[in-house]
Amino acid sequence: MSEAFESEAVVPHSTAEAEVCWDGLPPAPLTLEGAAVLHQVVRLRRDAWRAAGSVVRRRAAEQAAEWLARAEASGDGQSAVYALLGAKGDLLWVHYRPDFTALHRAQCELAGLPLFDYLEAVWSFLSVVELGLYESTVKLWRDLAARGVRPHSPEWQAEVERLKSRQRQAMLPRLFPRIPDSRWICFYPMNRRRGERKNFYRTPLPARRDMMREHGETGRRFADRVRQVISGSIGLDDWEWGVDLFADDPLAFKQLVYEMRFDEASADYADFGPFYLGMRCRPADLASWVEGFAPAARGEGG
Repeated sequence: MSEAFESEAVVPHSTAEAEVCWDGLPPAPLTLEGAAVLHQVVRLRRDAWRAAGSVVRRRAAEQAAEWLARAEASGDGQSAVYALLGAKGDLLWVHYRPDFTALHRAQCELAGLPLFDYLEAVWSFLSVVELGLYESTVKLWRDLAARGVRPHSPEWQAEVERLKSRQRQAMLPRLFPRIPDSRWICFYPMNRRRGERKNFYRTPLPARRDMMREHGETGRRFADRVRQVISGSIGLDDWEWGVDLFADDPLAFKQLVYEMRFDEASADYADFGPFYLGMRCRPADLASWVEGFAPAARGEGG
């Protein structure tokens, strides 16, 4: 699931592709990386919070709301916070930043707020926005193989860089997205199976391309109801990808994920982590939330 719903242009199968021997060609599709992403799940230490006194609580909530208001409106990476349903945590902080240095700065600023003296870290997830170039990679590998260009040679690398540069310019808004202004978020991490019977990474690249194409087609049927941001975490955290889904109706998450379970990429090759469902908590709502009141009702339409 390393491609967004608005995937690359679909390249039809061709006789040339069928004639290419994929042995010896790089098995990994090219990827583009964008914004650095951090998800933080925290729990309010309510006993300590209540014991702090009303003046201390009010000032701590005000300072956190001021920080959040600046971070929501920033044009150079954003933050948002969601009030979680269920027992996995109380708040989900989501940060998108242009790079990991800026992401670390946001984490430090947030940790320095008085409110965080009363918040306990439960879980976190570090990743980077990723777009998988399955269609473009298969086409490029096929063309280079037909021309006899040796993998990883200088000529090969030059063609790869040209492709990535062209795609990066075309996909810049998706690589550095704004956090959608939706009422609800569903976030979950996931892996691709690499066991004895089913190993996604041992599947030929064209077959993986076809699976991701099918997966993207399912997602695009929900594009008017659900916004998706995929972030890659291989080498960065304990799972391989993180999935942010944004919608004004939380039932859309259930319907989308349910239908995707029937895609080959999910049915045969996906392992899912915990799912987190949260309601957007605006800066004006934060003080009320930490005092035990739900975010202001705006209706399921946001």
